[in-house]
Amino acid sequence: MKTFIDGADFRQMLGNAAANVENHKIPLNELNVFPVPDGDTGTNMTMTITAASREVCQMSDARVGKVAEKTASMLLRSARGNSGVILSLLFRGFARGLKDCDKADAVRFAAALKDGVQAAYGAVMRPAEGTILTVSRMAAEEAARAAAETEDVETVLDRTLTAGREALAQTKFQNPVLTKADVVDAGGQGWILVLEGFLAALRGQTIESRGEGEEKSANAFENFETEDINFTYCTEFIVMRAQNSGDPLRLRAYLESIGDCVVVVDDDEIIKVHVHTNNPGLAIEEGLKFGPLTSMKIENMKEQHTEKLSMSEMEPVTEEKIAAPEKRYGFAVVAAGEGVAQLFRDLGADFVVEGGQTMNPSTEDILKAVNATPAEIVIVLPNNKNIIMAAQQVQALTEKQVVVLETKTIPQGVSAMLSFDLEASPEDNAANMTDAFKSVRTAQITYAARDSNFDGLDIHEGDYLALAEGKMCYTGADLSEAMRSVIAYLSAENAEFYTVYRGEDATEDRNAIVEEMLAAALPEAEVNVLDGGQPVYYYMISAE
Repeated sequence: MKTFIDGADFRQMLGNAAANVENHKIPLNELNVFPVPDGDTGTNMTMTITAASREVCQMSDARVGKVAEKTASMLLRSARGNSGVILSLLFRGFARGLKDCDKADAVRFAAALKDGVQAAYGAVMRPAEGTILTVSRMAAEEAARAAAETEDVETVLDRTLTAGREALAQTKFQNPVLTKADVVDAGGQGWILVLEGFLAALRGQTIESRGEGEEKSANAFENFETEDINFTYCTEFIVMRAQNSGDPLRLRAYLESIGDCVVVVDDDEIIKVHVHTNNPGLAIEEGLKFGPLTSMKIENMKEQHTEKLSMSEMEPVTEEKIAAPEKRYGFAVVAAGEGVAQLFRDLGADFVVEGGQTMNPSTEDILKAVNATPAEIVIVLPNNKNIIMAAQQVQALTEKQVVVLETKTIPQGVSAMLSFDLEASPEDNAANMTDAFKSVRTAQITYAARDSNFDGLDIHEGDYLALAEGKMCYTGADLSEAMRSVIAYLSAENAEFYTVYRGEDATEDRNAIVEEMLAAALPEAEVNVLDGGQPVYYYMISAE
């Protein structure tokens, strides 16, 4: 019987978990709904947890609380994609549950798992059933029941894993997208792999990494949305926590009801608050309910935009290097393809972080760009739905004020930057940028990464796939047919301006078909063609 877990145990548990996730990276990727290279759960979770494991396994601290704390810190900085961010939050809450703990008994371990679930749920505005959140919650609930009946941590973890597997099997019936594809949730499967690694370590087993290489990614269906950014006052303060000050999640919930870009980070002594709101007085009044305030700052966000500098033209940046503000606003943009990157530089981006489909940058990658931007407020354009959550985590890791606009495509990011006006008021600029990128219609032509059948459609590896706002509208071997479906979607609202971003695999023959069909179908429209050089997508086409 094993009645406690110490720091050495947890290092072995983490090492096993990382190896188990890495060894099953490809099967995790294959659980995605469409065979489209549009996100990569297995790769993202692998890169997130293995980076943390490498650092933590070098520790010699015997205290489980300190090892868990280091794990959470490293996971957050290495988090990639939505699945990686959620994974880091599960460990962050777990670490909080083990704070100042030398050894964790069964009850403490089970409670820490529950704390991890609460941290993950707290980061998602509208949690849905049938995801990693569901699996982790059901597993943690069984852990608590088991810990009330036995002191054996191994038995508790065994029952936790069993409950998690049962919850995972139900995800295909809880999420209609999974039901259609007849698969379980990829993120939930990843959490099961973590728990399997934990249990193997407690049983004295070591899981060795097989060191599998990278693969093309598939479509990630997780989509966590937040409210649009349209508030005027950037409000920051620190609460000196009073005794029995209450749950900071209650403060966060209130701030989300009056504003956006909410960050509430707490420890035993303080609560650090950041919110964009039209009513800073209300935010301060609510904060006072939790204790005395200090370091208060309220600013009306004036727009100004000068200087541009690409990341490739700068010296290497470390996370400790924080550029002094030389202007009010700066931009950090995520993009792939030299043509696309240069376009953002021309529009005024201070830094272009390389990334996109199949290569989601980590939170730390984005953090470095934000810290190196010589501005007080840094606007981040993720330009991909699977990068938004990683970008949002930066807000709690830097002293700079960070605004994450939830752009999901390159054309949306371009439209947002084009709407930026140095002479406009902050409120008008925020509203205009949001309205601009929300009005962009985007279609993409890519290829199928594997054979599949979805919703009655037979999909073959290498087929063209036409996507309209991420939804498949054509699959087959005929590029002309793919273009017809794209044109039908884009022209539905009689747009006047069309932009074609040619990818790195766009051949002359393909270019001729695409451009001739656009010219014939849209004779009155203005069509611009750019060499984007982006990977994965042969063409990205936008209409405004």
